[in-house]
Amino acid sequence: MSRTTRAERLTSNTADMDAVVIVNGQNQFLDTTYWYLTELFSGTFEGGIAVVRDGELNTIVSPLEAEGASLGKGTCHVYDNREHRNGILKELLDGCKNVGFNIGSATYAGVEYVRKTADITPVDATKGIEQTVAVKDEKEIEVMRKACKITSTVAGEIPEILKKGMTEKEAASEIDRRMRAYGGEGNAFETIAAFGPNSSMPHHSPTDRKLEPGDTALFDFGSKYSMYCSDLTRTVFFGEPPEVLKRAYEVVREAQEEGFLCYKDGASAADADIRAREIIDAGEFRGKMIHTFGHGLGMNIHEAISVYSKSEQILHEGNVVSAEPGIYLPGIGGIRIEDTCLVKKNGAERLTSFDKSMIIV
Repeated sequence: MSRTTRAERLTSNTADMDAVVIVNGQNQFLDTTYWYLTELFSGTFEGGIAVVRDGELNTIVSPLEAEGASLGKGTCHVYDNREHRNGILKELLDGCKNVGFNIGSATYAGVEYVRKTADITPVDATKGIEQTVAVKDEKEIEVMRKACKITSTVAGEIPEILKKGMTEKEAASEIDRRMRAYGGEGNAFETIAAFGPNSSMPHHSPTDRKLEPGDTALFDFGSKYSMYCSDLTRTVFFGEPPEVLKRAYEVVREAQEEGFLCYKDGASAADADIRAREIIDAGEFRGKMIHTFGHGLGMNIHEAISVYSKSEQILHEGNVVSAEPGIYLPGIGGIRIEDTCLVKKNGAERLTSFDKSMIIV
Protein backbone atom coordinates (compact mmCIF):
# COMPACT_ATOMS: atom_id res chain seq x y z
CA MET A 1 0.00 0.00 0.00
CA SER A 2 1.16 3.53 -0.78
CA ARG A 3 3.05 5.53 1.84
CA THR A 4 2.26 8.88 0.26
CA THR A 5 0.08 11.25 2.26
CA ARG A 6 -3.68 11.26 1.90
CA ALA A 7 -3.58 14.75 0.40
CA GLU A 8 -0.99 13.61 -2.15
CA ARG A 9 -3.11 10.61 -3.11
CA LEU A 10 -6.17 12.82 -3.53
CA THR A 11 -4.22 15.21 -5.77
CA SER A 12 -3.08 12.24 -7.87
CA ASN A 13 -6.67 10.98 -8.22
CA THR A 14 -7.95 14.43 -9.24
CA ALA A 15 -5.12 15.41 -11.58
CA ASP A 16 -7.48 17.26 -13.94
CA MET A 17 -8.41 19.74 -11.20
CA ASP A 18 -6.47 22.68 -9.81
CA ALA A 19 -7.56 21.94 -6.24
CA VAL A 20 -10.16 20.10 -4.18
CA VAL A 21 -12.19 21.80 -1.48
CA ILE A 22 -14.15 20.05 1.28
CA VAL A 23 -16.76 22.37 2.79
CA ASN A 24 -18.50 21.24 5.94
CA GLY A 25 -22.06 22.39 6.49
CA GLN A 26 -23.93 21.75 9.72
CA ASN A 27 -25.40 18.68 11.43
CA GLN A 28 -26.06 16.02 8.75
CA PHE A 29 -24.01 17.93 6.17
CA LEU A 30 -20.63 17.18 7.72
CA ASP A 31 -18.27 15.41 5.31
CA THR A 32 -16.09 12.60 6.72
CA THR A 33 -13.52 13.44 4.04
CA TYR A 34 -12.52 16.37 6.26
CA TRP A 35 -11.56 14.01 9.11
CA TYR A 36 -9.97 11.59 6.65
CA LEU A 37 -7.61 14.24 5.31
CA THR A 38 -6.73 15.76 8.67
CA GLU A 39 -6.50 12.33 10.38
CA LEU A 40 -8.42 13.71 13.33
CA PHE A 41 -10.75 11.46 15.34
CA SER A 42 -12.81 14.12 17.09
CA GLY A 43 -14.13 17.66 16.74
CA THR A 44 -17.23 18.96 15.00
CA PHE A 45 -15.78 21.40 12.46
CA GLU A 46 -19.12 22.82 11.35
CA GLY A 47 -18.27 25.29 8.61
CA GLY A 48 -14.70 24.00 8.45
CA ILE A 49 -12.96 24.04 5.06
CA ALA A 50 -10.18 21.78 3.80
CA VAL A 51 -8.22 22.76 0.68
CA VAL A 52 -6.02 20.22 -1.10
CA ARG A 53 -3.74 21.67 -3.75
CA ASP A 54 -0.60 20.17 -5.25
CA GLY A 55 -0.56 17.47 -2.58
CA GLU A 56 -0.68 19.97 0.27
CA LEU A 57 -3.48 20.25 2.84
CA ASN A 58 -4.69 23.49 4.37
CA THR A 59 -7.65 23.87 6.72
CA ILE A 60 -9.71 26.90 7.66
CA VAL A 61 -11.51 26.86 11.02
CA SER A 62 -13.09 29.17 13.56
CA PRO A 63 -11.48 29.89 16.96
CA LEU A 64 -13.97 27.41 18.46
CA GLU A 65 -12.16 24.52 16.72
CA ALA A 66 -8.65 25.97 16.62
CA GLU A 67 -7.06 23.82 19.33
CA GLY A 68 -8.43 20.55 18.00
CA ALA A 69 -7.68 21.43 14.38
CA SER A 70 -4.06 22.23 15.22
CA LEU A 71 -3.54 18.57 16.14
CA GLY A 72 -4.40 17.38 12.64
CA LYS A 73 -2.42 17.07 9.44
CA GLY A 74 -1.82 20.06 7.20
CA THR A 75 -1.53 23.76 7.89
CA CYS A 76 -4.36 25.18 10.02
CA HIS A 77 -5.63 28.71 9.44
CA VAL A 78 -7.87 30.27 12.12
CA TYR A 79 -10.10 33.13 11.00
CA ASP A 80 -11.36 36.00 13.16
CA ASN A 81 -14.40 36.95 11.09
CA ARG A 82 -16.04 36.27 7.74
CA GLU A 83 -13.89 38.80 5.92
CA HIS A 84 -10.76 37.19 7.30
CA ARG A 85 -11.99 33.74 6.23
CA ASN A 86 -12.71 35.04 2.73
CA GLY A 87 -9.18 36.36 2.45
CA ILE A 88 -7.60 33.08 3.53
CA LEU A 89 -9.71 31.12 1.02
CA LYS A 90 -8.88 33.51 -1.82
CA GLU A 91 -5.19 33.19 -1.10
CA LEU A 92 -5.25 29.40 -0.94
CA LEU A 93 -7.11 29.19 -4.27
CA ASP A 94 -5.26 32.00 -6.03
CA GLY A 95 -4.76 31.07 -9.67
CA CYS A 96 -7.13 28.08 -9.52
CA LYS A 97 -9.90 27.70 -12.05
CA ASN A 98 -11.40 24.18 -11.93
CA VAL A 99 -11.92 23.27 -8.28
CA GLY A 100 -13.34 19.92 -7.22
CA PHE A 101 -16.05 19.33 -4.63
CA ASN A 102 -17.50 16.23 -3.03
CA ILE A 103 -20.84 16.76 -4.74
CA GLY A 104 -22.54 13.95 -2.84
CA SER A 105 -21.88 15.69 0.49
CA ALA A 106 -21.38 19.37 -0.22
CA THR A 107 -24.30 21.75 0.18
CA TYR A 108 -25.28 24.13 -2.58
CA ALA A 109 -24.64 27.02 -0.19
CA GLY A 110 -21.13 25.79 0.53
CA VAL A 111 -20.18 25.38 -3.11
CA GLU A 112 -21.65 28.76 -4.00
CA TYR A 113 -19.72 30.42 -1.18
CA VAL A 114 -16.41 29.13 -2.52
CA ARG A 115 -17.34 29.89 -6.14
CA LYS A 116 -18.22 33.50 -5.44
CA THR A 117 -15.42 34.14 -2.95
CA ALA A 118 -12.55 32.70 -4.98
CA ASP A 119 -13.99 33.12 -8.50
CA ILE A 120 -13.59 29.46 -9.46
CA THR A 121 -15.52 26.92 -11.53
CA PRO A 122 -16.88 24.01 -9.43
CA VAL A 123 -16.38 20.49 -10.80
CA ASP A 124 -17.35 17.10 -9.43
CA ALA A 125 -14.48 15.42 -7.55
CA THR A 126 -16.61 12.58 -6.16
CA LYS A 127 -14.91 9.82 -8.15
CA GLY A 128 -11.41 10.92 -7.19
CA ILE A 129 -12.38 11.22 -3.52
CA GLU A 130 -13.97 7.77 -3.56
CA GLN A 131 -10.89 6.22 -5.17
CA THR A 132 -8.70 7.82 -2.51
CA VAL A 133 -10.63 6.83 0.61
CA ALA A 134 -11.30 3.30 -0.68
CA VAL A 135 -7.67 2.22 -0.19
CA LYS A 136 -7.02 2.16 3.55
CA ASP A 137 -3.60 2.93 4.98
CA GLU A 138 -2.01 1.22 7.98
CA LYS A 139 -3.45 3.71 10.46
CA GLU A 140 -6.97 3.17 9.17
CA ILE A 141 -6.64 -0.61 9.16
CA GLU A 142 -5.44 -0.57 12.76
CA VAL A 143 -8.51 1.29 14.05
CA MET A 144 -10.86 -0.80 11.90
CA ARG A 145 -9.37 -3.92 13.46
CA LYS A 146 -10.26 -2.52 16.87
CA ALA A 147 -13.82 -1.71 15.78
CA CYS A 148 -14.19 -5.21 14.36
CA LYS A 149 -12.79 -6.85 17.49
CA ILE A 150 -15.39 -5.09 19.65
CA THR A 151 -18.20 -6.15 17.33
CA SER A 152 -16.94 -9.74 17.14
CA THR A 153 -16.70 -10.01 20.92
CA VAL A 154 -20.34 -8.99 21.30
CA ALA A 155 -21.39 -11.38 18.51
CA GLY A 156 -19.89 -14.23 20.47
CA GLU A 157 -22.13 -13.32 23.41
CA ILE A 158 -25.43 -13.38 21.51
CA PRO A 159 -26.40 -16.89 22.70
CA GLU A 160 -26.21 -15.74 26.32
CA ILE A 161 -28.14 -12.54 25.55
CA LEU A 162 -31.20 -14.30 24.13
CA LYS A 163 -34.06 -14.95 26.55
CA LYS A 164 -37.59 -16.17 25.86
CA GLY A 165 -40.00 -13.24 25.74
CA MET A 166 -37.37 -10.49 25.25
CA THR A 167 -38.24 -7.99 22.55
CA GLU A 168 -36.22 -7.05 19.49
CA LYS A 169 -35.75 -3.60 21.02
CA GLU A 170 -34.38 -5.10 24.23
CA ALA A 171 -31.96 -7.34 22.35
CA ALA A 172 -30.71 -4.46 20.18
CA SER A 173 -30.27 -2.27 23.26
CA GLU A 174 -28.22 -4.95 25.00
CA ILE A 175 -25.96 -5.36 21.97
CA ASP A 176 -25.43 -1.60 21.85
CA ARG A 177 -24.65 -1.49 25.59
CA ARG A 178 -22.06 -4.23 25.28
CA MET A 179 -20.33 -2.61 22.32
CA ARG A 180 -19.93 0.53 24.42
CA ALA A 181 -18.73 -1.48 27.41
CA TYR A 182 -15.96 -3.04 25.30
CA GLY A 183 -14.67 0.34 24.12
CA GLY A 184 -16.88 1.18 21.18
CA GLU A 185 -17.39 4.88 20.55
CA GLY A 186 -20.84 4.65 19.01
CA ASN A 187 -22.85 2.61 16.54
CA ALA A 188 -21.78 2.35 12.93
CA PHE A 189 -25.54 2.24 12.16
CA GLU A 190 -28.79 1.41 13.91
CA THR A 191 -28.57 -2.15 15.21
CA ILE A 192 -30.90 -4.59 13.46
CA ALA A 193 -32.53 -7.23 15.67
CA ALA A 194 -35.12 -9.31 13.84
CA PHE A 195 -37.01 -12.29 15.27
CA GLY A 196 -39.00 -14.92 13.42
CA PRO A 197 -40.67 -13.77 10.19
CA ASN A 198 -39.28 -10.25 10.70
CA SER A 199 -35.84 -11.59 9.76
CA SER A 200 -36.92 -11.84 6.11
CA MET A 201 -36.68 -8.02 5.89
CA PRO A 202 -32.99 -7.06 5.42
CA HIS A 203 -33.39 -3.54 6.86
CA HIS A 204 -35.86 -4.33 9.62
CA SER A 205 -35.98 -1.91 12.57
CA PRO A 206 -36.37 -3.46 16.05
CA THR A 207 -39.93 -3.65 17.39
CA ASP A 208 -41.71 -4.96 20.48
CA ARG A 209 -41.98 -8.40 18.85
CA LYS A 210 -41.02 -11.01 21.47
CA LEU A 211 -38.62 -13.92 21.00
CA GLU A 212 -40.36 -17.30 20.93
CA PRO A 213 -39.10 -20.90 20.57
CA GLY A 214 -38.38 -21.82 16.94
CA ASP A 215 -37.59 -18.22 15.95
CA THR A 216 -34.74 -17.11 13.77
CA ALA A 217 -32.80 -14.35 15.53
CA LEU A 218 -30.88 -12.18 13.06
CA PHE A 219 -28.57 -9.41 14.25
CA ASP A 220 -26.79 -6.91 12.01
CA PHE A 221 -24.64 -4.44 13.92
CA GLY A 222 -21.30 -2.68 14.11
CA SER A 223 -19.27 -0.57 16.46
CA LYS A 224 -17.32 2.58 15.65
CA TYR A 225 -13.79 3.14 16.88
CA SER A 226 -11.93 6.39 16.19
CA MET A 227 -14.70 7.24 13.69
CA TYR A 228 -14.24 4.01 11.67
CA CYS A 229 -16.97 1.42 11.21
CA SER A 230 -17.31 -2.34 11.48
CA ASP A 231 -20.18 -4.43 10.12
CA LEU A 232 -21.21 -7.97 11.06
CA THR A 233 -24.35 -10.10 10.79
CA ARG A 234 -25.00 -13.23 12.82
CA THR A 235 -28.06 -15.45 12.51
CA VAL A 236 -28.89 -17.97 15.23
CA PHE A 237 -31.94 -20.07 16.07
CA PHE A 238 -33.83 -19.91 19.36
CA GLY A 239 -34.94 -23.52 19.53
CA GLU A 240 -35.49 -25.84 16.59
CA PRO A 241 -36.32 -23.82 13.45
CA PRO A 242 -38.21 -24.96 10.36
CA GLU A 243 -36.15 -27.36 8.25
CA VAL A 244 -36.24 -24.97 5.31
CA LEU A 245 -34.31 -22.40 7.34
CA LYS A 246 -31.72 -24.97 8.35
CA ARG A 247 -31.17 -25.72 4.68
CA ALA A 248 -31.04 -22.02 3.87
CA TYR A 249 -28.41 -21.47 6.57
CA GLU A 250 -26.05 -24.01 5.07
CA VAL A 251 -26.46 -22.57 1.59
CA VAL A 252 -25.73 -19.04 2.84
CA ARG A 253 -22.69 -20.25 4.75
CA GLU A 254 -21.28 -21.89 1.62
CA ALA A 255 -22.10 -18.83 -0.51
CA GLN A 256 -20.32 -16.52 1.92
CA GLU A 257 -17.18 -18.64 1.96
CA GLU A 258 -17.04 -19.01 -1.82
CA GLY A 259 -17.66 -15.32 -2.38
CA PHE A 260 -15.01 -14.39 0.19
CA LEU A 261 -12.45 -16.47 -1.69
CA CYS A 262 -12.98 -14.18 -4.71
CA TYR A 263 -11.66 -11.17 -2.81
CA LYS A 264 -8.09 -10.25 -3.81
CA ASP A 265 -6.11 -7.42 -5.33
CA GLY A 266 -6.94 -7.00 -9.02
CA ALA A 267 -10.15 -9.04 -8.94
CA SER A 268 -13.39 -7.74 -10.35
CA ALA A 269 -15.81 -6.58 -7.66
CA ALA A 270 -18.44 -8.56 -9.56
CA ASP A 271 -16.78 -11.95 -9.03
CA ALA A 272 -17.79 -12.50 -5.39
CA ASP A 273 -21.43 -11.64 -6.04
CA ILE A 274 -21.58 -13.83 -9.12
CA ARG A 275 -20.08 -16.81 -7.30
CA ALA A 276 -22.31 -16.50 -4.23
CA ARG A 277 -25.40 -16.06 -6.38
CA GLU A 278 -24.51 -19.16 -8.40
CA ILE A 279 -24.57 -21.21 -5.21
CA ILE A 280 -27.83 -19.74 -3.92
CA ASP A 281 -29.59 -19.93 -7.29
CA ALA A 282 -28.55 -23.55 -7.90
CA GLY A 283 -31.34 -25.01 -5.76
CA GLU A 284 -34.62 -24.27 -4.03
CA PHE A 285 -33.63 -20.72 -3.03
CA ARG A 286 -33.20 -19.33 -6.53
CA GLY A 287 -33.86 -15.56 -6.57
CA LYS A 288 -33.97 -15.29 -2.77
CA MET A 289 -30.77 -13.25 -2.44
CA ILE A 290 -32.32 -9.82 -2.89
CA HIS A 291 -29.33 -7.58 -2.27
CA THR A 292 -25.70 -7.38 -3.35
CA PHE A 293 -22.93 -9.47 -1.84
CA GLY A 294 -21.12 -6.54 -0.28
CA HIS A 295 -20.11 -2.90 -0.06
CA GLY A 296 -17.13 -0.79 0.91
CA LEU A 297 -16.85 0.69 4.38
CA GLY A 298 -14.58 2.95 6.37
CA MET A 299 -15.57 6.15 8.13
CA ASN A 300 -18.97 5.62 6.51
CA ILE A 301 -20.81 2.34 6.80
CA HIS A 302 -21.44 2.37 3.04
CA GLU A 303 -18.62 3.54 0.80
CA ALA A 304 -18.34 3.49 -2.95
CA ILE A 305 -17.22 -0.08 -3.67
CA SER A 306 -20.23 -2.08 -4.84
CA VAL A 307 -19.81 -5.85 -4.84
CA TYR A 308 -22.54 -6.92 -7.23
CA SER A 309 -22.84 -8.90 -10.44
CA LYS A 310 -22.73 -5.92 -12.82
CA SER A 311 -20.00 -3.94 -11.08
CA GLU A 312 -17.20 -2.67 -13.29
CA GLN A 313 -14.96 -1.84 -10.32
CA ILE A 314 -11.66 -3.56 -9.59
CA LEU A 315 -10.65 -4.45 -6.03
CA HIS A 316 -7.34 -3.17 -4.69
CA GLU A 317 -5.14 -4.13 -1.78
CA GLY A 318 -6.30 -2.03 1.16
CA ASN A 319 -10.00 -2.04 0.27
CA VAL A 320 -12.30 -2.96 3.15
CA VAL A 321 -15.54 -4.58 2.04
CA SER A 322 -18.37 -6.59 3.55
CA ALA A 323 -19.23 -10.16 2.55
CA GLU A 324 -22.93 -10.67 3.30
CA PRO A 325 -25.02 -13.05 1.23
CA GLY A 326 -28.53 -13.81 2.41
CA ILE A 327 -31.67 -15.80 1.73
CA TYR A 328 -35.06 -14.26 2.57
CA LEU A 329 -38.34 -16.15 2.79
CA PRO A 330 -41.27 -13.79 3.48
CA GLY A 331 -43.53 -15.01 6.27
CA ILE A 332 -40.93 -17.56 7.39
CA GLY A 333 -37.63 -15.83 8.08
CA GLY A 334 -34.26 -14.85 6.69
CA ILE A 335 -30.62 -15.89 6.94
CA ARG A 336 -27.65 -13.55 6.53
CA ILE A 337 -23.99 -14.09 7.40
CA GLU A 338 -21.67 -11.09 7.15
CA ASP A 339 -18.05 -10.24 7.83
CA THR A 340 -15.95 -7.13 7.33
CA CYS A 341 -13.01 -8.10 5.08
CA LEU A 342 -9.66 -6.57 4.17
CA VAL A 343 -8.53 -7.12 0.58
CA LYS A 344 -4.90 -8.20 0.32
CA LYS A 345 -2.50 -9.00 -2.50
CA ASN A 346 -3.38 -12.67 -2.90
CA GLY A 347 -6.64 -12.98 -1.02
CA ALA A 348 -8.47 -11.37 1.86
CA GLU A 349 -8.60 -11.34 5.66
CA ARG A 350 -11.74 -11.39 7.77
CA LEU A 351 -11.51 -8.54 10.28
CA THR A 352 -14.63 -9.75 12.07
CA SER A 353 -14.94 -13.25 13.39
CA PHE A 354 -17.60 -15.53 14.81
CA ASP A 355 -18.54 -19.19 14.72
CA LYS A 356 -20.27 -19.80 11.40
CA SER A 357 -21.60 -23.22 12.31
CA MET A 358 -25.34 -23.40 12.85
CA ILE A 359 -26.17 -22.35 16.41
CA ILE A 360 -29.41 -23.43 18.08
CA VAL A 361 -29.80 -21.83 21.49
